[in-house]
Amino acid sequence: MLISTSRKPSQKTRKFCKNLARVTDSTSVNRGKMNFRELLLKALEVDEYNVAVVNEIKGNPSRISFFSNKGELLLTILIGVTLDNEKTNFAPSQLKIVSEVKELDVLSDILDLDLVDKAEENYILISKSDDSIARIYFVNKFGDKLKFQINVKKILEVTND
Repeated sequence: MLISTSRKPSQKTRKFCKNLARVTDSTSVNRGKMNFRELLLKALEVDEYNVAVVNEIKGNPSRISFFSNKGELLLTILIGVTLDNEKTNFAPSQLKIVSEVKELDVLSDILDLDLVDKAEENYILISKSDDSIARIYFVNKFGDKLKFQINVKKILEVTND
């Protein structure tokens, strides 16, 4: 997946995109003056099949829209994030998804990762949350949750094929 920002992103949004790219084995690019079409062409150029555009409100990542490399909207979620500078000890090549939130199972297709019922290490945990729709945790090779988390506040768009 190619991960990019809206135009003129804050440092926090750029950092979020880099962290997300690192833990999902994706490519992160600074958008600069690229329009959406150029972003899709860049995805094809770097052999990525989907594009995630991270938008912000008041300098904080607030929404991720996932698109196919043909420009079709696949999913949009409103988010809050927790960032940290910790070492990840992550092996994204072995990454899987464990989901407790059916509406977000589509992320396994978008990220091209196996959806499994249970995993011990190197997985993304999409769990139910009391204060929001879901919380996305990243669990490293030691079975520890990273401090880097995504709080899903609302699901705006889901396209099922």
